[in-house]
Amino acid sequence: MAPQCFGLFGLVLLLAVAVAGAGAATLRARQLFLVSQAPVTLTNHHGQLLTGNYSVNLLWYGRFTTAQRATVADFVLSLSQSRSSTAAAPGVPAAVPSVASWWATTARYNPGAARLALGRQVVDSSLSLGRRLSESALAVLAARLSPHRGSIAVVITAPDVLVDGFCLSHCGLHASATSAAAAAPAPARGAVPAATRGRGRFAYVWVGNAAEQCPGECAWPFHQPTYGPQAPPLVAPNADVGIDGVVINLATLLAGAVTNPYGGGYFQGPTEVPLEAVTACTGMFGAGSYPGYPGQLPVDVATGASYNAVGVAGRRFLLPAMWDPKTSQCSTLV
Repeated sequence: MAPQCFGLFGLVLLLAVAVAGAGAATLRARQLFLVSQAPVTLTNHHGQLLTGNYSVNLLWYGRFTTAQRATVADFVLSLSQSRSSTAAAPGVPAAVPSVASWWATTARYNPGAARLALGRQVVDSSLSLGRRLSESALAVLAARLSPHRGSIAVVITAPDVLVDGFCLSHCGLHASATSAAAAAPAPARGAVPAATRGRGRFAYVWVGNAAEQCPGECAWPFHQPTYGPQAPPLVAPNADVGIDGVVINLATLLAGAVTNPYGGGYFQGPTEVPLEAVTACTGMFGAGSYPGYPGQLPVDVATGASYNAVGVAGRRFLLPAMWDPKTSQCSTLV
């Protein structure tokens, strides 16, 4: 029997599908009350999943520091690193899981689930499409990464970039588009015939840095929540509330993109408002978590930062729980 995985008062992660546009699965930012969800069982709808080797290409839209770009790049690198290559930092207990062990849960959805590696990075600090972006503009930016079936394009927007719906309704999204028509993204998921689903399309992800616009909604638990229980925020493991929040949301969306890229993979509920691999376990990071409390987590004695996974060169990250199809439970790393 599947456990209850709790919805959290809109801090980042309740997933829904846009009614129109790119068929984008979004991280909802505002669920202004505590919700106890029914037991979760993600169903395989037998559509295409992402399998094999994939590169994750990053487009930085706006101004980011070198340290910020390095944090996200190291997270992506860590997805495929062995534990022996992630224990180089002093003070990291040997028992702390690796980022790669978190990602390994996706292989329980399909033994060939996509193995992700860091690809190319592009910096657009001049804001070539302006400071305000629509969802269709995100697909245009993703297409600049020369996407193909063996890559996932990731667009990360700076704190001062305004994306339609950001903070008001979502913190990020994963969607798909065709390379030839990125300016007019693919139809909503339900409109894609099964015989052609995934053909000539590429998956992409957008995540916004919420440090200035809505850290209490899209960078929790590293910032005091805008709504709900007012427990003290956690100290961010990379000393950057916005970027450590980006990592949580990016992890969530990459898992969704691999296990339900075109709307016919693993999810629960109607296609218009599905729960996916990580959004089914909203707000859970460590043992004993419940709405408003992220759970019991290791703490860096030197910095006071909370984390639950170690990456390349011992870099620490906080990663969300993922639903495990083998146990039918939301699985936390610690």
